[in-house]
Amino acid sequence: MAAIEPNWLSLIWFALFASVGGVALLVVAGMFPLSARADEAKSATTTLLVLGNVVLLAALLVGTGLYGYAQLRWTTLVVVSGLIFLFAPALIEEWPWRLRSAAAQLMVLVGVQALMLATLVKVGAAAILS
Repeated sequence: MAAIEPNWLSLIWFALFASVGGVALLVVAGMFPLSARADEAKSATTTLLVLGNVVLLAALLVGTGLYGYAQLRWTTLVVVSGLIFLFAPALIEEWPWRLRSAAAQLMVLVGVQALMLATLVKVGAAAILS
């Protein structure tokens, strides 16, 4: 493993952050354009959840990219990001049926993204800022 990526713990953290970011990107992208959403997802609350998710997603993706760039080899960063982007739709397909409503998905994503951002700050702040 050291020949492929010597910093395997950072690789695991990066894969976790990028997986959450990939799934969130697909869910949020499905909510645009705002005028073309399903009737159940056109409420003002859902619109605020979409916009909040966009802000959290941007912060998570930028932070994850900076963390990966600071901690991993370039080749590892590209391969792992590509694999996550390739298999993220399968993760969405495995979600429980009770989370199929737009508002429920967006509320779960807000919580998960906030948790991942807090973890990213705890784990990677020193690496990103150096």
